Amino acid sequence: MREFDYRRADDVAGAVALLGADPDARYLGGGTNLVDLMKTGVERPARLVDVRSLPLDRIEPADDGGLRIGATVTNSDLAAHPEVRRRYPALTQAVLAGASGQLRNMATVGGNLLQRTRCGYFTDLTRPCNKREPGSGCSAVTGEHHNHAVLGASDHCVAVHPSDMGVALTAFDAVVSYETADGPGEVPLADFYLPVRDTPHRETALPPGALITGVTLPPAPVAARSRYRKVRERASYAFAIGSVAAALDVSGGVVRDARLAFGAVASRPWRARAAERVLTGAPATAENFAAAADAELAAARPLPHNGYKVTLMRNLVVAVLSELAEEAAR
Repeated sequence: MREFDYRRADDVAGAVALLGADPDARYLGGGTNLVDLMKTGVERPARLVDVRSLPLDRIEPADDGGLRIGATVTNSDLAAHPEVRRRYPALTQAVLAGASGQLRNMATVGGNLLQRTRCGYFTDLTRPCNKREPGSGCSAVTGEHHNHAVLGASDHCVAVHPSDMGVALTAFDAVVSYETADGPGEVPLADFYLPVRDTPHRETALPPGALITGVTLPPAPVAARSRYRKVRERASYAFAIGSVAAALDVSGGVVRDARLAFGAVASRPWRARAAERVLTGAPATAENFAAAADAELAAARPLPHNGYKVTLMRNLVVAVLSELAEEAAR
């Protein structure tokens, strides 16, 4: 591991200033991903700016009736918060589906959004990777890619985003707040992750040096009946090979509102807006749920080893939406 300087920030402005003073610095939250990448040499920061002590560890009501979640709230505290559990149950389920209890106690909301892909070629310094070294190539396109992207990928990168939390936040239209040396800013999570295209190393729309300060969840009555379902390759904790965050408002057997987002199928949590358009106003039937999934997955471009994900996601969507519709009918 490369030697590095360590500073603990006392306030948000100080953290931004410390990072701005060194373009080779990184913010350190829980460190559950960054430190691992430092050990393998993928990340080689000259300075770590520890933001864990900043006053960003609260979950509070937002002015519009939603919830504001501080960037240093731990995953464990987020999952356990009574208002999150009551108003956005899919978010609690998504967080609990990720990692182990020990990791959730350390990991933070801001860090979760910025975690890097688990593509094996990204962490293998002996193999080309456009995300790690722009212009070097993508080993996964012709190599091992059974767990890689089927939506929104390009010939330059087929890696997927690993976050479970981000999938639920995407379904509920979360907004990311940040601070820069020029002042605060916001960006909807739907625009937070950049399209892959030919620049997979540029992952987010955050300005250089920006510190994530929190995430705001708008009020969403439909979210009260929501679910997160994750498929993984082993029973103990593992990253998803496919996941769905879904919320459904059904009245008189007709879908009044629907939210749907997919995980582990793209370089970012994937909001399934085509599927939502098919669902809204349609009878809440398994046939229509399958039609909604097909509408979204029509854009899928699987590689030779990951075509199974299209069928997996279709079945997940139908199963989760059917369960939510049955609950609404009781």
